Amino acid sequence: MSKQPADLVVEARWLIPVTEPWEIIEAGAIAVGDGRILAIGPAAAVLDRFQPARHLSLPTHTLLPGLVNAHGHAAMSLLRGFAEDVPLQSWLKQRIWPLEARWADRAFVRDGVRLALAEMISRGITCFSDMYFFPETTAEEARLAGVRAQIAFPVIEFANAWSDSTEEAFHKGFDLHDLYRNDPRIRIAFGPHSVYSIATADLDKILTFSEELDANVQIHLHENATELNDCRRLFGMSGIDHLHAHDLLGPRLQAVHMTQISPRELELLAASSVQIVHCPTSNAKLGSGLCPVTELLAAGINVCLGTDGAASNNSLDILGEARLASLLAKLTRTDAAALPARTALEMATVRGARALGLAAETGSLQAGLAADFIAVDMSGPGQQPLFDPLAQLIHTSSGARVSHVWVDGECLLEDYALTRMDTTAILANAAQWQQRMQQ
Repeated sequence: MSKQPADLVVEARWLIPVTEPWEIIEAGAIAVGDGRILAIGPAAAVLDRFQPARHLSLPTHTLLPGLVNAHGHAAMSLLRGFAEDVPLQSWLKQRIWPLEARWADRAFVRDGVRLALAEMISRGITCFSDMYFFPETTAEEARLAGVRAQIAFPVIEFANAWSDSTEEAFHKGFDLHDLYRNDPRIRIAFGPHSVYSIATADLDKILTFSEELDANVQIHLHENATELNDCRRLFGMSGIDHLHAHDLLGPRLQAVHMTQISPRELELLAASSVQIVHCPTSNAKLGSGLCPVTELLAAGINVCLGTDGAASNNSLDILGEARLASLLAKLTRTDAAALPARTALEMATVRGARALGLAAETGSLQAGLAADFIAVDMSGPGQQPLFDPLAQLIHTSSGARVSHVWVDGECLLEDYALTRMDTTAILANAAQWQQRMQQ
């Protein structure tokens, strides 16, 4: 019997599809054709079935789905380390917003996004969600880099670097949506910053427009206790209740941070099928609080992971977020089994894809899905001895061990080197921005 042609077969020591039924395939392989996964399984069976144009053997590696960073502000990579050791409200009002007012123009966003993309691809992130000024610039840079992205254009009541009003933000956002309407990798979403920074009439508009366009909505919600108290003072109710009163709770809503949730609100979130984006490092670094991940998961709510911006995290490493999410859950529940490595990896992959409405395209390794996958080299001293590849992925510094990244079957990182991006130029631009902002 003649073999079927394939563009690429990658075989590795382990393969973790992140599918049901859950399995870890030893000596596994992926066959790729026309940017899609043709088959996965034991390497011997895949190679017996396919004749690849290229055959790559990675005998010390684990193959897994491309990672999903479900919330961030990519351009803020240029503010990494600028405002340290202050709580959220002071961090925003006294440090970040004044900096952005002075520096956040289109060039700043372009160079900051390039820096973030270089870091994210190098850490195995093949899909990210972004919310920041000049979203058209971020979308274009994501397209050029070859990654998958949800770009949530900012909707803020007060004038900012990108829009003078919410009316202008909507107008620009609709133009952006039309531009990428048929793009296979870029999706446009609504990005109201928070319930306290947008008028209730504009929330109603977002509901109407998101339904008409079948577009997601991402919002910072219940980020810390101060925000919750401010919402109660402004609206006489919590942010969750405020969004519920405007019919915005639903499967299109991606609620980011969520550190303050009452039992009644948890039931409301579950009944509404809201998506939760957990940002453990940013929450911890700003002293914002703890998202009750285990309770949310137990209620059947989808929870995924985001890095937030590098200004409040200092790193864009989703496997690092998965590790911290697992450890925080174990600590707060005083239960070593509270958030196992399997669930943490799901939060970094398929649950993120599900939250962004992309699970039919990416987030797991299945025949027919996009060939978005990564290889992690498990041969380093920090991974030895290797009794459990899944545990080593989550509980060691494996983000730094990502050696290869594919999106739609195209290799964006090969042997630790970016194939589409000029690392030298990106770093030089970052250094110039540092010098400029320090003057």
